[in-house]
Amino acid sequence: MILLPFYVDDLIKTALNEDINYIDSTADLLIDENSISSAYFMAKADGVLAGIEIALRVFTILDPDMKMTVYKKDGDKIKKGEIIADFCGHTRLMLKAERTALNILQHMSGIATYTNKCVEAVKGTKASITDTRKTLPGLRALQKYSVTVGGGRNHRYNLTDAAMLKDNHIDAYGGIIPAVEALRKKAGHMLQIEVETRNIEEVKEALECNVNVIMLDNMSTEQMKEAVELINGRAKTEASGNVTLENIREVAETGVDIISLGALTHSVSAFDISMKWKK
Repeated sequence: MILLPFYVDDLIKTALNEDINYIDSTADLLIDENSISSAYFMAKADGVLAGIEIALRVFTILDPDMKMTVYKKDGDKIKKGEIIADFCGHTRLMLKAERTALNILQHMSGIATYTNKCVEAVKGTKASITDTRKTLPGLRALQKYSVTVGGGRNHRYNLTDAAMLKDNHIDAYGGIIPAVEALRKKAGHMLQIEVETRNIEEVKEALECNVNVIMLDNMSTEQMKEAVELINGRAKTEASGNVTLENIREVAETGVDIISLGALTHSVSAFDISMKWKK
């Protein structure tokens, strides 16, 4: 996944405008405008780095003359105490950029780190780890990029990418079979269809419709095994709901093709990275 520069710059400018507004009442009033300083990013935990170029772009948007050296790249496994990058520029501008840059870097690295733990937990099985649409408004591309940095894959990016009949769609329309039939009459030939199922009877209905992907939602591992055997490769299988790092291996061993986790993006902990001043 590639993050487009105009998207990154627009997001950073929105964040900076939110944070600085008119002036920085501390740095602008305290620091001489000609002051030059040096600082560095340091990891304060072990994990997977994501977002370093975006974090440093915060500095260069404010100070195009900023000089920097990057020691770690996205996807690198970093250890507590390691220096990620150092930089030198106008002191006022570095202080203004600090919080926005760290917010981005810590959040993206937190996603990459947790995703990588999930990927490692299912290694040796056929299951791939994917995200969901449970992302923060305006940050979806950053969050989904971070998942790929951690070794995961992306589910659909938005509602246009594929037709997913979830429980509320099915209940509102009156059942899986009529809903899929009605959808197929209007959908183009390129549109894939996924159906969310809650039990084995619904799995059988989805199979009858010959859909592309069958989601096994909030099922026990015993139910998932039964469903995977029943589907027998006639559709991709996706496990979703109540999956944690503690039980993800057991879920993967049911034979599902995909395990999707909203937790990768909606509730991940920030990765601890600090900006330190060079004396």
